[in-house]
Amino acid sequence: MPATTYAVSGMSCGHCRTTLTEVIGDLDGVLGVEVDLGGGQVTVTSAAEPDDTALAEVVDEAGYELTGRV
Repeated sequence: MPATTYAVSGMSCGHCRTTLTEVIGDLDGVLGVEVDLGGGQVTVTSAAEPDDTALAEVVDEAGYELTGRV
């Protein structure tokens, strides 16, 4: 199970953590999501290589910005 870490801007509170965990967790193949508010990072564990475009779209729709892989 690969884990991929992304930099995400705009996160600041527990609501941000919950929102991102839900929207990213709903993507096909995602098995787990860890949000590090202090570090501005989200780590996605998935069954296969994550689709960066789909991930960026749901993060953007939730009001945050995925700025790239770490």
